[in-house]
Amino acid sequence: MKMFKFKSLKSLAAIAVLALSFLSAQTTFAQEQISKNVVLVHGAFADGSGYKQVYEILTAKGYNVRIVQLPLTGLADDVAAVNRVLDKLEGPTVLVGHSWAGAVIAEAGTDPKVASLVFIAAFVPDAGETVAQWASTYPATPENGITGPDQYGYLFYSKAKYHIGFAADISKKESDFMEASQVPILAASFGTKLSNAAWKTKPSFAIVTLEDKNIHPDLQRKMYKRANATVMEIKSSHVVYISHAAEVADLIVKASNTKK
Repeated sequence: MKMFKFKSLKSLAAIAVLALSFLSAQTTFAQEQISKNVVLVHGAFADGSGYKQVYEILTAKGYNVRIVQLPLTGLADDVAAVNRVLDKLEGPTVLVGHSWAGAVIAEAGTDPKVASLVFIAAFVPDAGETVAQWASTYPATPENGITGPDQYGYLFYSKAKYHIGFAADISKKESDFMEASQVPILAASFGTKLSNAAWKTKPSFAIVTLEDKNIHPDLQRKMYKRANATVMEIKSSHVVYISHAAEVADLIVKASNTKK
C-alpha cells in the first residue's frame, strides 16, 4: 500500500511538472507574439529623420526601432530597402508606413516577421492597383505643391508650398529643413501596380489626418475601411508623425500588442 501511494504521488508530481512546463511554454509563446521590433518607413518628399521623436518615445519604452531610408526610385527598390532591414531582425515586427510608404508596406508586409501594419496618412492599395488610381479620385488642393516630373522623371515638392501644403502644423524653421532635405520620388512609382496586399492577412492600424492637403481625409477613410483597419483620427497636417509624435507612438504600441 505504501509503495502504491509513493508511485501515485510520484506520478502526480510528474504530471504537475509537465503541466507547469506546458503553461510556461504557452506564456513564453504568447510573449513572443508581442512585437518589440518596429520598422518606420517614410514617404515621398521627406526622409527618415522626421521619425526622430517617435523613435525616442518607442526606444524609451524598450522597443527595437529601425528607420528605413527609401531611395524612392520605384516600388521594387523601396520594398527591397524595407526587406533589407527586416532581414536583420528577429521576432515579430510592426511595419509602419507614411503616405507613399503605405503602398510599400502593403507590398513588403507579407514577410513572415511582420505581425501588424500601421498606415500613417497613407495610401493603401490592393494587389493590382496603383497609388495613382487612388490619388486621382480627389482633385488636388490649392495648397498641394507637387511639381514635375523633371528631366530625370522625378517629382519634387515646391519650396513655396512645402510648409502650407505638407507640414503646416510644425514650425516654418523645421519645415524649411524638411524641404531642403526632401527626397524626390520617381514619378513612375505612383503608376506601379502592387503584387501583394499584406493588409488582407495582417492586423492593420491607421491614422486619418484631418487637415491633410495631400491625401484627402475621406480618401484615407475609404482605404482604411476596406483594409478593416483600427483607425485613429487626428487634427493634423500630412506630417502627423512629427506634429503628433506621442499619439502616433501610442498607436504603434497598440499595434505591437496584437498577436501575430
